[in-house]
Amino acid sequence: MFQRIAAIIFIFLCTAVAWAILGATVFSRTYASNDHLKGEVSSSWGTAQSQTAPRAGFHVSVPSTRTTTDDSGRPVTISGNMDEWVPLTLEKSRVNVDLHLDHRKKGLLWYSTYGVRFSGTYDFTNSTETPQTVTFILPLPAQQAMYDDLTLSVDGEQLSAMPGDKQFYAVAKVEPHKTAVFNASYHSQGLDRWEYDFGGGTEQVRDFQMHVASNLPTYDLPENTLSPTDETKTADGWQLDWKYKTLVSGFHIGIAMPEKLQPGPITGRISFFAPVSLLFFFFVLFIFTTLRGIDLHPMNYFFLACAFFSFHLLMAYLADIVPLGITFVICSCVSVLLLVSYLRLVAGMQGMAYEAGLAQFVYLILFSFAFFFDGFTGLAITVGAIVTLFVAMQTTARVSWSEKFATPNTTPFRATH
Repeated sequence: MFQRIAAIIFIFLCTAVAWAILGATVFSRTYASNDHLKGEVSSSWGTAQSQTAPRAGFHVSVPSTRTTTDDSGRPVTISGNMDEWVPLTLEKSRVNVDLHLDHRKKGLLWYSTYGVRFSGTYDFTNSTETPQTVTFILPLPAQQAMYDDLTLSVDGEQLSAMPGDKQFYAVAKVEPHKTAVFNASYHSQGLDRWEYDFGGGTEQVRDFQMHVASNLPTYDLPENTLSPTDETKTADGWQLDWKYKTLVSGFHIGIAMPEKLQPGPITGRISFFAPVSLLFFFFVLFIFTTLRGIDLHPMNYFFLACAFFSFHLLMAYLADIVPLGITFVICSCVSVLLLVSYLRLVAGMQGMAYEAGLAQFVYLILFSFAFFFDGFTGLAITVGAIVTLFVAMQTTARVSWSEKFATPNTTPFRATH
């Protein structure tokens, strides 16, 4: 009996090593190619976007003097004029953003890609006594991106959008003490997160309102970002609002796109967890075969371990081409079919084959399914362990284990043909 137990333990340890190798292989396949695959997604879809508030201003020529030295080293004063940038005050901002999440899959990873429609209306005031030729500048939210239907207008008049260094700009004349209404809109695409920056550093923001409509099932806020002042859950997603009369903050606005359940990481974690499932299954199987006098040879345990391992092996290489939910169902059916069909042919196991299949369903399928719900895996294992312990204790409370281990009462193992 003790030799048999030692053989079963050896089979369990070998299978655990195989699972560790499989899990490490899955993680290696997943993350070794992540940088390359993410680069492919970024090149075709775009990168994370951070839209900075536009600015406006004009150039004036002011006298300037500077001191330099001549060839003999004597100081020389040079007088002339230089251009100075005079910014216009941003009095009011009305921003509307429409985010449409559209995940893309590469290899064993899903990437959180999205489409964005941006429209912002900004009031700039010329507080001088003379008309000014004002340059309105819209910084680009990402250099590696596409911009469709880009329009810039001032007071309802559409202007030519001229490209600059990581920005677009337009020029219009603004009368003295007049407020120019600058509007910018475009459609673009991004990855992982979308942000809005008030201008860098600690800025004073006046009369600011932003409305974000999205199809996001959930959302997260990146570090150093402001929480929405109002949020509404809709049938299609979330509507978020930020409203400030006067704001002084070094933070910005940001929305992190929710991640889809990742086939690679979840397959790797399930593989690393698999020895726990097999341990429960072997424990239950050993208890009940001993109680019923069924002589189950260690080779039978070996084939049962292979049936468990087939679940994770098939999942590791099917998950990158078949949706994760369908993959899980296929692997579950294959593994259970292997185990039940095998035990029905083992001598003395015909009546217990379906009970063993039920135990496999609980300890392999349900325990693995718990990984689909973040934070519930540990609880599922704990509850399963307690229920298993309760059933085993109640079933074997009156068993004389000394007799079971000392005097075998089973018939020699024979396989049926």
